[in-house]
Amino acid sequence: MQSIPGSATPRRSRRRSVLAATGLVAALALTGTACDSSGSADAAAGASDATASQTADSGSGDGKARIPADIANKLKEHGVDVDKWKNGGWKDWDKDKWLSEAKDFVNPVIEGLWKPERMKSAQEANKTISTKDAAADQGVSDPAPEPVRAQAEKTPYHENAAPVGKVFFDSPQGSMVCSGTVVKDVNHPGKSNLVWTAGHCVHAGRDGGWYRNIAFVPAYNDLGKSAAQLSNAKVSEVAPYGAWWADWASTSSQWIQGGSETGGAGAAYDYAVLHVKPQSGARSLEETVGAALDVDFSAPPATQVATMGAWGYPAAPPYSGLTMFRCVDRPGRLSLSPSLPTMYRIGCTMTGGSSGGGWFRVVDGRTKLVSNTSIGPADHTWLAGPQLGQGAEALYQNMSRTYGGR
Repeated sequence: MQSIPGSATPRRSRRRSVLAATGLVAALALTGTACDSSGSADAAAGASDATASQTADSGSGDGKARIPADIANKLKEHGVDVDKWKNGGWKDWDKDKWLSEAKDFVNPVIEGLWKPERMKSAQEANKTISTKDAAADQGVSDPAPEPVRAQAEKTPYHENAAPVGKVFFDSPQGSMVCSGTVVKDVNHPGKSNLVWTAGHCVHAGRDGGWYRNIAFVPAYNDLGKSAAQLSNAKVSEVAPYGAWWADWASTSSQWIQGGSETGGAGAAYDYAVLHVKPQSGARSLEETVGAALDVDFSAPPATQVATMGAWGYPAAPPYSGLTMFRCVDRPGRLSLSPSLPTMYRIGCTMTGGSSGGGWFRVVDGRTKLVSNTSIGPADHTWLAGPQLGQGAEALYQNMSRTYGGR
């Protein structure tokens, strides 16, 4: 545990923070082991292997991808031929055809696109800000925290951090990767298909539009194998519960209008929710992985929180993106502008690829998501994430009501 530089943290207070950090890790490990109705986690993993990239509309049972009529019609409205899209037309990033408005999200399933090698080659979605920007308005920001070295999560991930996974997508720069977390659906208890991540993992911000081929892979590389061990790996080794395609995504209007390559004015609102479709049958994502976390939209300011932890899959050097890491620290405040909400900030050495990964704290013995990784400096010494307030809750509630039961 690191104290904030310049603060006079009593030794006894520091000891309480360390104990809280230990409790945070233990609580996340107790979120449940994913298992099928017979109680076998291995059976659930094996069953998902055959459906790793199945269609979101698989009622025909012939194994071929289907594009739901509403998505097909939306593509046609924008002059996009569905068959050409599936056969590579999605690679056209003509700015005039790049859908940007909140209502324009489309993400038709392309069967077999996210194969193990393609997942391994995806690059980190890295959002950084300069040291000068990080020091903006020191009257509101706390001094930058000391770096906290990221710790490797214990394997298998489905037993120790079941809700955490990777978010894959395609951008004009190529295949990209972020992190994400399975969260509970208040209107569909026990059957959530919602994933929390960062806005910049689904939408390029003010100068772009929605990314494409967005999919969530829970417990990616469940056993934490090396690149050599994953050579010619089967789908079940890298995606034990399959690749769950998003049939809808929502991010804040502030991110869409103000987000940029370096965070920009949208950084304080850099959050998103995905709704993913069951790969076959009616079994939800929550039921499949065996866990989901509550989202805490009333978390107090950083000055009133003893400990927070960030989880994710850092992909930029010195990390490979293949294994899950975590950082636990006492949060501080980061203000990019007096006109923007203050963000949480913790010391952490995780790099790009950890973007979108959940930030958790323990409340009355329960682990809850309170933020997500958004930005950090080029030297990878800390991470910052948005405080989730009324706007984030409204976005989440709308996703739950409108898409949760699908």
